[in-house]
Amino acid sequence: MNVSKDMEENIKEHFGYNDEEVKTFLDNPRNIDVLSKSLKLLGKTLVVEVIESHGCNSQHKVGDKIYFDGAGSLLTKLSPNRICIYALAGLDKLIYTANELLLAGIDPNEMRFNRVSCTDPGLKCDGWGQVVLELKIVDRNKL
Repeated sequence: MNVSKDMEENIKEHFGYNDEEVKTFLDNPRNIDVLSKSLKLLGKTLVVEVIESHGCNSQHKVGDKIYFDGAGSLLTKLSPNRICIYALAGLDKLIYTANELLLAGIDPNEMRFNRVSCTDPGLKCDGWGQVVLELKIVDRNKL
């Protein structure tokens, strides 16, 4: 993939890179590979749905959804006003895996283990509550 001057300038501006840093970025073949496939990521939304919840201090309820763009950035305007940090803790691995599968040309919705739990073990194990979350990937235009 050839990187145009416009794209190079966009990368510099987006990441706040200087000329040397953008050269280092563009000299990495993996970065070029990701850039060449980035439209796949940009066209997706990662939807994390609460599928179980009991005793959640942040009041997450079954059916609540937390939204991320294809690159893994939280979409705050679409997501609940309050999101528990302990519920988010396990999502980094799911989102990373979904991105890797997507970039490899594999449907991330085929991921076998697409659920995580918050770090609170629940009332039965001396915690307060527990939330179980499930990840699905949808086309951005189908939200």
